[in-house]
Amino acid sequence: MYRTKTCGELRIANVGEQVTLAGWVQRSRKMGGMTFIDLRDRYGLTQLVFNQETDAPLCERANKLGREYVIQVTGCVSERFSKNDKMPTGDIEIIVSELNVLNEALTPPFTIEEQTDGGDDLRMKYRYLDLRRECVRRNLELRHKFCIETRSYLDSQGFLEIETPVLVGSTPEGARDFIVPSRMNPGQFYALPQSPQTLKQLLMVAGMDKYFQIVKCFRDEDLRADRQPEFTQIDCEMSFVEQDDVIKTFEGLTKHLFKTVRGIDLGETPFLRLPWSEAMRRFGSDKPDMRFGMEFVELMDVLKGTGEFGVFNGATYIGGICAKGCAVFTRKQLDELTNFVKSPQIGAKGLVYARVQDDGTVKSSVDKFYAPEVLNKLKEAMQAEAGDLILILSGDDANRTRKQLCELRLLMGSRLGLRDKNKFALLWVVDFPMFEWSDEEQRLMAMHHPFTSPKPEDIPLLDTDPARVCANAYDMVCNGVEVGGGSIRIHDAVLQAKIFDILGFTPEKAQEQFGFLMNAFKFGAPPHGGLAYGLDRFVSLFAGLDSIRDCIAFPKNNSGRDVMLDAPSAVDQKQLDELEIALAPRTE
Repeated sequence: MYRTKTCGELRIANVGEQVTLAGWVQRSRKMGGMTFIDLRDRYGLTQLVFNQETDAPLCERANKLGREYVIQVTGCVSERFSKNDKMPTGDIEIIVSELNVLNEALTPPFTIEEQTDGGDDLRMKYRYLDLRRECVRRNLELRHKFCIETRSYLDSQGFLEIETPVLVGSTPEGARDFIVPSRMNPGQFYALPQSPQTLKQLLMVAGMDKYFQIVKCFRDEDLRADRQPEFTQIDCEMSFVEQDDVIKTFEGLTKHLFKTVRGIDLGETPFLRLPWSEAMRRFGSDKPDMRFGMEFVELMDVLKGTGEFGVFNGATYIGGICAKGCAVFTRKQLDELTNFVKSPQIGAKGLVYARVQDDGTVKSSVDKFYAPEVLNKLKEAMQAEAGDLILILSGDDANRTRKQLCELRLLMGSRLGLRDKNKFALLWVVDFPMFEWSDEEQRLMAMHHPFTSPKPEDIPLLDTDPARVCANAYDMVCNGVEVGGGSIRIHDAVLQAKIFDILGFTPEKAQEQFGFLMNAFKFGAPPHGGLAYGLDRFVSLFAGLDSIRDCIAFPKNNSGRDVMLDAPSAVDQKQLDELEIALAPRTE
């Protein structure tokens, strides 16, 4: 055996035992005639001691060990004279009697420490070294436990874990497909699934009743902190259910995960359900961060036409937020906020602010345009008190201005320390619009996907005013992040055909792309619905990460590249010839 114990399990109770450890050299320190080495494996660190006086040759060999050497040692567990309460094994050390170098190592390109000196690109290039860092390893252990507890809970609820194909046909689901050429069928292509959506619906037609899968999905879309070209879903579907049944089941799963993985008891109270229209009106977002208030207040009645400020008088929407106790913000801080909302990413024309003074009077950046009585009404409308800061945006498009105000609200929440990563606020956003208008396509598009069922009471509107139809859909939001979403599906072939028609599919096109599903419905499809969690996003929230990359073993960078494997890359001409693919030069 290479080891009898791991580097993380020895304690004071093991003093006097003879043990063998194996692992990597974390660091080495020479103090007088003593050499101390921290030995690391997946389970922790243990201090090794080599004594020049008792075994000079062994100590000299230890002095030649470099960082990340792989070694095996045998020795006696001893109580440390100078204990380290910052490490679990800090009460003991190993007095080494035997040393075996299993593998030498080059000096790593960055320090394998909690606070490393390696930048993102360097760490991604040498990801196998980055994974040795305790903080990254903890993220993968958290992910493992998250998956284990998910499987345990869903199994207890009667779900079957069923695998679905990775090579499927291309269907329009909102993002670009990754396509895979077929050698055996020249000129034809598979697609990698954006989700197993149609496949899990077919499993319901097949009578599987309750399905789940922890599954890889692929979308060729622009990347950001919470997106990767390949990501993992906890994909679920249930038969003979309505919206309440699905929500109840997955609230149960969520509470189970919080309790078993994070040690947080969310109690028995159901999560808040917020209609989409209300979420947009109050927070300007369909994934509002509910860890703090600062809700929007519409100020059209207060500020439009009540003064000489032309910007407000010509606005379609005026909204404000109230930041408690922030009247002390300096002019420099207010200028920073103004520059933020005027940045290209946000696109507002400017920012108006008002301070409530200690005596209750209001001082604002538009004082010269408004009488004190109007500013007092502003204070009342915002329910502002002495010491509060009111921030106001306006525009000629209500939806765009609300989104800008949402970004300002989130920035203020961060500035004021209100977005604590150890605090969690969960809710459901429901009653989404069924369709949204695409200026690019000049037609209605499905807000979720074309298999989402309309709310039963809105089905008559499909013939008269489809833009007003609400979807029987629901998203779970945690701390301003959409961690899951789903819907009750269409199980009637006639209704599905009508939805395809509204979305601009000809019967022939619908049959070509979705005929397999529509034909299956003709053989007795049960009412069904489901939900998919974004596993990477959920785990990153549990771990307190700003990006999902650090809870994925081998992630891509923001350009969709695997810098460790240097992928994507060119392939041999022979492979292209086998696939009957010719590469044309790129045209500008």
